[in-house]
Amino acid sequence: MHVALAFNLRRDSACELESSAAAVSSTSSADDLYAEWDDIHTIQAVERALASRHRVSLVEADLDAFGKLRALKPDLVFNMAEGLFGNSREAQIPAILDMLAIPYTGSDPVTLGICLDKRRTKEVLAWHGVPTPRFSVVESLLEIPARLRYPLMVKPILEGSSKGVTDKALVRDRRALVKQVEWVLSTYGQPALIEEFLPGREFTVALLGNGSSLQVLPIVEINLDALPPGVSPIYSYEAKWLWDTEENPLEIFSCPAPVEPLLQRQIEEICKKAFRVLGCRDWCRIDVRLDQRGLPQIIELNPLPGILPRPEQNSCFPKAARAAGLSYDALILSVVDAAAQRLGLCEWGENENRRIL
Repeated sequence: MHVALAFNLRRDSACELESSAAAVSSTSSADDLYAEWDDIHTIQAVERALASRHRVSLVEADLDAFGKLRALKPDLVFNMAEGLFGNSREAQIPAILDMLAIPYTGSDPVTLGICLDKRRTKEVLAWHGVPTPRFSVVESLLEIPARLRYPLMVKPILEGSSKGVTDKALVRDRRALVKQVEWVLSTYGQPALIEEFLPGREFTVALLGNGSSLQVLPIVEINLDALPPGVSPIYSYEAKWLWDTEENPLEIFSCPAPVEPLLQRQIEEICKKAFRVLGCRDWCRIDVRLDQRGLPQIIELNPLPGILPRPEQNSCFPKAARAAGLSYDALILSVVDAAAQRLGLCEWGENENRRIL
């Protein structure tokens, strides 16, 4: 097949973007504005994986993406683009592809838009009876509920990659709560999610496939005891991007997670249900934490999961894939296979081996 790879490249300087578009459209003034985008090494690794089987074209998801995709007319787009700006940025490329009638990997614009919005995600989960921590959303300090039970988590509602979930996001009294909510409102220019803090173990779960073929890869546990002494017991922005480095990686993950069979089944079942009720397709990574009773609850879903290629980069989806016996290239091609089967872009030979057209 002719596969186009859609991406957003994180450069050393954001000034390469059109400054006028950034000034008008950005929802965040924080230093982590481009943390969701992929570096050149990740993009090249995905390109190599795709090129092992397909003809590949690169398409940066910039203001010229529509014209590029319209001219290319690829058979399939491998979508890893996080989008430029705005509350629905992750939906931008899939919406363009739908308009052009070009098939693509991963979830559609509606699912991507909902999953980026923590409030809407939790509303859908709660309506369908999928366990998720209790929450409130506030757009000003005056909206903070008067009676709350601490500790609590404070997050911006429209960010990924742990943006805005700093070590100070876990608050233990009203003074800290007000200060953190004020910081989120002023820094990100968006509502703040005030969420019940779950005190138990934390996991991240990679799912691959669709329908009856949906599989849960080996569960990754986040070992919070490996964090630096005195910090909050959460997988914060600092833990993900500052304290855990390639040169000095934290021993923070266990995969497969050491969980008893009953807990493993509970985690797998609620993750599969969350995947389905949010309308996810082909792949997704889901964050889970145990409550005070030891029961799993869904924290959030990431239908555009991070896929840093090198093991020392501690990227959770590739880590789970390796534990399942999938190389990095095999993981990328498995996403293509899942999309191709869903879209009818494959056929079955006499020996029942699937062949991508």
